[in-house]
Amino acid sequence: MSLESVRDHLADVAPDLEVIVTDDSSATVDLAAKAHGVAPGQIAKTLSFQLKDRIFLVVARGDARMDNKKAKAAFGGKVKMLGLEEVESLTGHPVGGVCPFGLAQPLPVYCDISLKDFDVVIPAAGATNAAVRIAPDRLAEITGAQWVDVCQPPQAGA
Repeated sequence: MSLESVRDHLADVAPDLEVIVTDDSSATVDLAAKAHGVAPGQIAKTLSFQLKDRIFLVVARGDARMDNKKAKAAFGGKVKMLGLEEVESLTGHPVGGVCPFGLAQPLPVYCDISLKDFDVVIPAAGATNAAVRIAPDRLAEITGAQWVDVCQPPQAGA
């Protein structure tokens, strides 16, 4: 159902984007990078957070790590990641397929500036073996995302 909600959403907002379904799992950054033949950084991971009663998503490059100080400054308090069960019930997507498209309910989306290191990024598409190729600015545009700087720079050689 989650994959279909993504397909339906993209058909409405970006009909030119193709959902790529692979035979191999892309449920982790490393598996996704292997399945799509790209560096882990080019995978756009979607993280689910809570700050008090606010739930929101952050899309960042696959090899980036959240910077707690930057996140606290950007979001106005200490954020915590949602638990696995909460993620699926709130986004409608299984862990490993979470993306900012076709959500079960409207959620604020933020894109970390780390995505701008690439011309094209590959976020999941609602299933552990589905993804799309998209320019970072377009991803932000079609999800209504705001740009933030909440990740640590990737380590040299990563």
